[in-house]
Amino acid sequence: MSQRKVLQGNIIIAKAALAAGCDFFAGYPITPSSEIAQYMSKEMPKMERTFIQMEDEIASLGACIGASLAGKKTLTATSGPGFSLMQEHIGLAVMAEVPVVIVNVMRGGPSTGMPTKPAQADMMQARWGTHGDHPIIALYPAFSEEIFSETVRAFNLAEKYWNPVILLLDEVLGKAHMDVEIPEPGSYDVYWEKTHEISDLNIYDRKLGENPPRIDFFHGYPIHIDSLEHDAHGWPSFDAKTVDKMQKLRMQKIYQNLDDIIKYKEYFLDDAEVLVFSFGISARSALAAVKTAREQGIKAGLFQALTVWPFPRAAMQERFKKTKKVLTVEMNMGQMKYEVERIAPDDVEKQTLLRANGMPFSPDEVLEAIKEFAK
Repeated sequence: MSQRKVLQGNIIIAKAALAAGCDFFAGYPITPSSEIAQYMSKEMPKMERTFIQMEDEIASLGACIGASLAGKKTLTATSGPGFSLMQEHIGLAVMAEVPVVIVNVMRGGPSTGMPTKPAQADMMQARWGTHGDHPIIALYPAFSEEIFSETVRAFNLAEKYWNPVILLLDEVLGKAHMDVEIPEPGSYDVYWEKTHEISDLNIYDRKLGENPPRIDFFHGYPIHIDSLEHDAHGWPSFDAKTVDKMQKLRMQKIYQNLDDIIKYKEYFLDDAEVLVFSFGISARSALAAVKTAREQGIKAGLFQALTVWPFPRAAMQERFKKTKKVLTVEMNMGQMKYEVERIAPDDVEKQTLLRANGMPFSPDEVLEAIKEFAK
C-alpha cells in the first residue's frame, strides 16, 4: 500500500528512480543535489544494484552511457557546474541514441555561483547546452507528488525514445522536506523496453517517427556506437542524404510523439483574463497567488509546465485564443519568456516577473504583479 511520509525532495527523486527500475547510478557529489547520490550509495548495494562515485561529472555521465548500452537503467545527478561539464556527453547520448536520466538541481550561477541558493537559470542550457541540432526532453516538477511521478516518467521517456531526459529541480525543491505519498508499486506505469534480437546490424534503420529498438548489446554482435554522424549500421558517414535521414530520425522520434511527451497543468484558466506561465518552485508561489487573486475578484489562471522541453506550444496557443495577457514568472533574468514571446500572437500582451538573486518569489510578490498587470 502507499506510504505517506515527510521527505526531502532529493530523497523523493532517489526513491522514485529506484521504483522506476534504476539499477545503475554514477555521480559526483555537488550541492544541492548530493543527497541523491548519498541515498543511492546506501540503498543500491542492498538491492544488488550498482552505485559508483566517479572522479568527476564527465566520467559520471560517461559511465551511465556505457551502462545503459549494457542494458541498465541509468541515473546521474548534479547541479550547475557539473551540468556544464556533462554537455559533451549529453551530445554523445543524443547522437548514439542512448537512454539516460540526468537530474540537475539548479543553483545560482554562472560558474560556481551560489551553491546553497536556488535558481531557474539552466532552462536554456537544458535545451541548447550541447552543440548541434538535437532533440531533448526536459521535465520540471513543482509539487511533492509530481517529483515522484515525473522522475518515474523521466525513466519511461528515456527508455521509450532512446534519448537523454533531463529532470530539472531547484535548490528549494531539492532541499525542502515535503509531505508526500509514495505510491504502491504497480499503481504507476514503469516502461520496460524488451531487448530485440537482430538479424542484421543496421540498428539505426527505421521509419520516420518510429522509436528505436533496444538492442541486445554485448551478446556476440559487432555493434558500432560512435559520436560521429553515422549510417544505419552506426558507421561514420558524411554522405548528405544519409546525414539528412539520420538527423530527421532523431528529431521526429520526439516531435511526432509530443502528445505522449508533453505534460502540463492548468488552474482556473477557462475564464482567465491573465494567464500566469510558470514552472518549478515559482509555480508553487504562482498558484497561491492566483487563488488569492480569484478571491479578490481578479480572473487569473496558471499554466504550469511539467514538460518544459519540448515547449508546450500548442496548449499555450490554444489558451491565447481567449486570454490576452500572459505573465511569465521565473527565477532568472529572462529565459523561458522568449519562448512565450515567440509563440504568443501580437494581440497578446506580455509581462514578466524575473529575479536571479537566490530568493524565490513569495505568493504576495506574484499577486502584486498580477494585480498591476490586470489593471
